[in-house]
Amino acid sequence: MSIDSHPQKHKSRRNFLRAGVTATLATAAYPALGAARVVARAAPPVPGVSDLNASDLKGVDSKIVDFKISDFKMDFELDEITIDDLQKSFLSGQYSSRALAEKYLARIQEIDKAGPMVNSVIELNPEALQIADALDQERKAKGPRGPLHGIPVLIKDNIDTGDRMNTTAGSLALVGARPANDAFVASRLRNAGAVILGKTNLSEWANIRCSHSTSGWSGRGGLTRNPYCLDRNPCGSSSGTGAAVSANLCVAGVGTETDGSVVCPSSANGLAGLKPTVGLVSRSGIIPISHSQDTAGPMARTVRDVAILLGAMAGADPQDPATADSRGKIYPDYVKFLDPAGLNGARLGVVRKYFGFNDAVDQLMDSLLGEMKKAGAEIVDPADIPTIGKFDESELTVFYYELKADLAAYFARRGSSVKSLKDVIEFNELNRGREMPYFGQDIFLKSEQKGPLSSKEYLDALALNHRLTRAEGIDFVMDKFKLDALVAPTGGPAWLTDLINGDHVPGGSSGAAAVAGYPNINVTAGYLWGLPVGISFFGRAWSEPTLLKIAYSFEQLTKARQKPRFLPTIDILTPGGTEEHRGNTGKGA
Repeated sequence: MSIDSHPQKHKSRRNFLRAGVTATLATAAYPALGAARVVARAAPPVPGVSDLNASDLKGVDSKIVDFKISDFKMDFELDEITIDDLQKSFLSGQYSSRALAEKYLARIQEIDKAGPMVNSVIELNPEALQIADALDQERKAKGPRGPLHGIPVLIKDNIDTGDRMNTTAGSLALVGARPANDAFVASRLRNAGAVILGKTNLSEWANIRCSHSTSGWSGRGGLTRNPYCLDRNPCGSSSGTGAAVSANLCVAGVGTETDGSVVCPSSANGLAGLKPTVGLVSRSGIIPISHSQDTAGPMARTVRDVAILLGAMAGADPQDPATADSRGKIYPDYVKFLDPAGLNGARLGVVRKYFGFNDAVDQLMDSLLGEMKKAGAEIVDPADIPTIGKFDESELTVFYYELKADLAAYFARRGSSVKSLKDVIEFNELNRGREMPYFGQDIFLKSEQKGPLSSKEYLDALALNHRLTRAEGIDFVMDKFKLDALVAPTGGPAWLTDLINGDHVPGGSSGAAAVAGYPNINVTAGYLWGLPVGISFFGRAWSEPTLLKIAYSFEQLTKARQKPRFLPTIDILTPGGTEEHRGNTGKGA
């Protein structure tokens, strides 16, 4: 669930940001942007392809696959279709839920297992067509349950389903030992009438195993690719959900986040993605990292679809004490908060400390701040969170303690033969060739050394996190400037996937909201070098209605989302780039 939870990545990212803030920013010219040119040539061999047809993946092994540009249809009948579009098609008789499921399953075979081999889906639901048939019959007999009735979705492979699918967090250690019950979130989706098509690949154990991991890779699922440019990274840990939704392999999807793992894949894959307030969406039945920061979140191609999905996911759950605080703060319908004029009169604070890691990103964000001001927003610039950089180590300390304790509690409820973090560590050592061919498990080892949650070190770190990110952080700056939301770049264009050295994360803005447990929504801001770049709006606890209103207005203003083209690579050194690849906001696209 986290790209920022690794010590080396986290430290280098923060140092780079601090250096960038004090540097002189060049805003006049970007020669590298002008030199960018997209080329269609074969990418190098890439390891790891999940076998969607395997009924039992105990013996699965990473494979080296020669990538070839195969014949496949670039355009797909259901490209960029929305939930509202599909509900209209159900009424008209154009589609049935069964027909939709069949089309998406065929498209998964065409471009996820073959062609560009995005490799975002780790397992298909063998009961998907049966479920779709039943929902079609129910619609005819009783009418639809709601906006998600018959809608095909994909969910991350750390969310329990009490069916014939595995739930593994991408680890071979959990293959075959299926959960008996649905996670609360999965149950809510089913009750809303959604068709769970399958599970998506992820950064193994939600990117908490190693400090120099590669996002989008798991021992079970192999490597997920970014559908915009296949040698680029989809970010993590909700890599598969981000890539699958962006590639139009489903209508919408569910990811999870501890720090960055909904908003970063949403940014890198050109999606809208919301990390809710911790407690708005139950975590019971989700393989954990940190109960103080974990949450599931909706990911879709439009803010409206995110709002629809959130309405189905949110709810109080006796199995998750954090959701008790959500009573009276949950809305069954978040669509009602969407307003095309939502920017008009909104006071937005610019968190400049989250800028400075990429000059082209800064230029794009500054142009968009100008557009929002023209739309009636009041821009407070800067509106910096004074504690940024002061809670990095304490966040990691909390992770070490909570990971060990929370995994043990999850395994006990699940009834798995794997009962502890120590068991997972031992499995990885015994299966090093399949589980650790590229990176190890140093975070696991450090977590295993920690004591109980009653330890003073843990309690002090948790209290420090909350004080620095809440009362002295987000709440402080929002009170000071009377803000409706804070704004910053979510991240930069997707980096090249590097299994040898691990991720190269230059910067991001997820940290404060993640540690505080506060909401954060990403919306596509534009494209640089043909790669999407996201903008984040975040704020106080339970401010989802306000953030959705602002994000929707921004989305309608810019209309930046462009569907991916599955390019093998982008040659930024060859002259001849076009305006499209020098960078744009995507407005009107």
